[in-house]
Amino acid sequence: MIPASDLRARFAAALSAMYGREVPAYTTLVEVATAVNADVVAREGAEAERLGTLDRVTAERHGAIRVGTVAELRDVARLFGGFGMHPVGFYDLRDAATPIPVVSTAFRPVDPVELARNPFRVFCSMLVVDDRRFFTADLEQRLSNALEARTLVPPDLVRLAIRAAEDGGLPEPEATTLVDGAVAVFELGTEPVDRAWYDELEAVSSVAADIGGVSSTHINHLTPRVLDIDDLYRRMAERGIEMIDRIQGPPRWAGPPVLLRQTSFRALAEPRLCRDASGATFSDRLRVRFGEVEARGVALTRRGREVYDTAMARVDGLSDEAAAREWAQHFPGTDQEMAERGLAYYLRTPDGLEPVVYEDFLPASAAGIFRSNLTSDGAVDTDAEGTSWSAEALSDAIGMPIADPYDLYDAQVAAGSGDGGA
Repeated sequence: MIPASDLRARFAAALSAMYGREVPAYTTLVEVATAVNADVVAREGAEAERLGTLDRVTAERHGAIRVGTVAELRDVARLFGGFGMHPVGFYDLRDAATPIPVVSTAFRPVDPVELARNPFRVFCSMLVVDDRRFFTADLEQRLSNALEARTLVPPDLVRLAIRAAEDGGLPEPEATTLVDGAVAVFELGTEPVDRAWYDELEAVSSVAADIGGVSSTHINHLTPRVLDIDDLYRRMAERGIEMIDRIQGPPRWAGPPVLLRQTSFRALAEPRLCRDASGATFSDRLRVRFGEVEARGVALTRRGREVYDTAMARVDGLSDEAAAREWAQHFPGTDQEMAERGLAYYLRTPDGLEPVVYEDFLPASAAGIFRSNLTSDGAVDTDAEGTSWSAEALSDAIGMPIADPYDLYDAQVAAGSGDGGA
């Protein structure tokens, strides 16, 4: 029996290899991240590994995919369940500064032991086809018809994943079948793209076109973790890779890093086979996939998140130096003070405080990364009524609970040290 943690590690590694073949710039990103991580550990020693060992950080990835319907989300939820990955958190990117017509959750391990073995995460966005701010009734119907005509995850693969979830793993050769089948689901499709249909959806949202304008899904980006994202940003630019304008998230400062900082190289113009109105095929290019990288910090409590939101509003538009000074007005400069003020989660160990790594995502950063790689901002009818979604509604739709991240961190601290958090 191959346990879920090993299946998950194999799945993450196989996806990384596949994505590297499809997007060579991703391989460059991983190489640079690995070099930066090694340099940070050599420079800082044990302090560099306070938020995870070098082995864990080097192996760590998160992926991002997009689906079109509740039924598709339900299938991928069961697929990820076979790898010990469960839905955590609810994100509504329709509320972003530049609205994107999706709601999202993330699939990841929830047990700290499983996270330590392999913390692979997948951020999964679902198109909200009935939201009148984006889609007219006519476009909704045609889009729904197109989505219902496809099958993203083969039924046999879903059944195998359910078995793996129930048994906590799989024997061979079923283990290899599950990993290979899951990777195949997220490979870039080869079927010609109806270019007129794709363009019609892209006028509403580039994300809508990427989801509903093709007959399959694919990894949109695969994200390594780095210990010094500012250094990585510089090194990638020096290699001639076009990066987005800035690093998303809190500023770099001298105190404890918190939550998540992200950046990426820009979406690539990739060759795709397209089809015109007459049915003839031709070669074109679509900008869809990009290379994201992240730096993770300590998880904030609910109280800490309130401070974070205030601080982020205050640093918006400031220079790096001014942002760091402003940030220090909101957060204390040591782990001890962070814990004493109930701003972040820590485990109390015989050696002192051990920060709890933030394992989740930030809607503003996710939307910022999405927007920076979109072909256009699309169109939104702000006078129309939006469709209501919540974590509870999404949980009911996919037939499984969506965990609240704060509840998971609270439980981790309670089990690990009693009172190290809020």
